[in-house]
Amino acid sequence: MSDFDDLLAANRDFSAHFDLGGFDGKAHAGVAIVTCMDSRIDPLGMVGLKPGDAKIFRNPGGRVTDAALEALVLGAHLLSVERILIVPHTRCAMASASENELREKVGASAGCDAWWQSFGVVPDQRAALKDDVHRVTSHPLIPETVKVGGFLYDVDSGLLEQQF
Repeated sequence: MSDFDDLLAANRDFSAHFDLGGFDGKAHAGVAIVTCMDSRIDPLGMVGLKPGDAKIFRNPGGRVTDAALEALVLGAHLLSVERILIVPHTRCAMASASENELREKVGASAGCDAWWQSFGVVPDQRAALKDDVHRVTSHPLIPETVKVGGFLYDVDSGLLEQQF
């Protein structure tokens, strides 16, 4: 018995209909999406794409971190990325609590001190999104031909609204 038996069984079903074998790994729609790890977000579905169409980078808050920027540079130069969407969302935990509140909650859950852990809280989503768009557009390794947009995803309606 494994703690993952249900997921492995689902994977066997998935594999029976798998049709991406031999895929080249490029973004066939020329799209990269940076968004939050929130399970309410379907990055491909929200913009009408399917597996193989886009590169997806997810993290708490949907921020353009150093790791996200690394992925975007590689995507732009090696994986056919021509458009980048940066997509935080409404009702995000990273935008609705302070760093100290999250440390307290995590510490209580973990049963140990979490004051040393950083969580990258986003006190102003709009300002953070503007900064993230600028961080990508001003990066010397992101070609000027790559289009970059900042969007806000509404987790209650499924609508995406361009901000920048």
